[in-house]
Formats: sequence, structure tokens, C-alpha cells
Amino acid sequence: MSVVFLHYPKCGACRKAKRWLEEHGVEYTPREIHTDRPSAEELAAYAKAAGLPARKLVNTSGRVYRELGLKDRISSMTEEELFALLSTDGMLVKRPVLAGAGFALVGFRPDEWERRLAP
Repeated sequence: MSVVFLHYPKCGACRKAKRWLEEHGVEYTPREIHTDRPSAEELAAYAKAAGLPARKLVNTSGRVYRELGLKDRISSMTEEELFALLSTDGMLVKRPVLAGAGFALVGFRPDEWERRLAP
């Protein structure tokens, strides 16, 4: 199974996830989220595949999130508006994102990854 691995190389969770993928022999295509940002349409597809609302794709611990004052704005935004905003800056997107045929995993939770990717 080949998957797309959206990550930021300096992110600790992303480094752990990459190591996990390699240790488990999972073939993946790396994509740096800050330079090759996902489109609003891709983000919507990831959210749908993960069964998550748009707000769960937001990196709430990042500098850009704080600078934009998103804490107070997210609740009044539509999903389309939020996906459009997230597509403008990969650092706004919670990471890593692992996407494959019919699924997406947002954030690194080894137990969840094991269940999804187990042979």
C-alpha cells in the first residue's frame, strides 16, 4: 500500500511518524506541507476520509494560528471558508496527514496508524 505523507520536517510528531512508517515498511510519498500546500479540495477530501470536521484539521498550537487570532474566528467560519484558509498556509494544517485509498489519518497516533495500516 502506498500513501501520501504530508509533513513538516522540523515537526517532532512528523519525524516520529516518518520513523514509524519506515520501521513498519510502509511505502509512502513524502510531501512537505509548508512548500507543497494541499488545496482546499484536498483538505476537504482528507477531512471526509478521516471522518472529521474541518476544525479538526487546524493546527491550534502553531504560530500562524495565534497570529491570525483563529481561536476566536473558527466557530463562525463555514467549512468551505476554513478549508480555503488552511490551503493558504500549510503551517495552519494539523500534521502529519497520511492519506491513502479511501482513508486519511490526521495527527500521529501510533495505535490508530497500526490499525489502519496493519497487513
